[in-house]
Amino acid sequence: MHTTLRLCAVNNMKFENVYFVNGTAYAGKSTLVKNLAEKYGGIACEENYHDARLPELDPTEFPGLTYTRDLQDWHDFVRRTPDEYEAWINTTSKECERLELEILDELCRDGRPVFVDTNVSVETLKVVSDVDHVLIMLADPMISVNRFFNRPDREKQFLYRLMMEEPDPAASLENFRQCLSRINSPEKYDYFLNSGFHVILRDDARSAEETMAIAARLFKL
Repeated sequence: MHTTLRLCAVNNMKFENVYFVNGTAYAGKSTLVKNLAEKYGGIACEENYHDARLPELDPTEFPGLTYTRDLQDWHDFVRRTPDEYEAWINTTSKECERLELEILDELCRDGRPVFVDTNVSVETLKVVSDVDHVLIMLADPMISVNRFFNRPDREKQFLYRLMMEEPDPAASLENFRQCLSRINSPEKYDYFLNSGFHVILRDDARSAEETMAIAARLFKL
């Protein structure tokens, strides 16, 4: 247990004005966080907000987060096996949690509500928060696999171009889909679904405003 979490546990400290949104990819987490912050005059910590600290990180202490920062040949990124990719994701998630708890400890002193698209694990959230300040958002696991390159995000299109430059583009693309399948597995979906926190399932017929209304009710805002 790292220092920030240990202090939270020992002092029984809770992030009273922080609202955590966790879950799977393509569930609408960052959109919800942004909308709630705008409506309630809060601070929005959207996806990968901790990247602001990336330049200062020591690679021996944060090997997962600094992997892409220090990468010399990005083709190596898409050549990793599903096992290697999953191990990197797991390592990076733990490092992100550590950074997030440090950042949130500072932000919550502002007094305004903080809405965060978080990497903090379910187990840690049960220590530093409570059921009315955590929301799980879930989408079908295959959405991330099937729609990953459909978004116009610069990063996703960059990765797609790298795969098309590989000797066997089709095999490279299939390998990356297997990587995505590994980290968006049904088991991970069930892990969140059965976490004990409130859950919102993706529904394409529901508007962003309607989703925000449901979240606000669950958060008791």
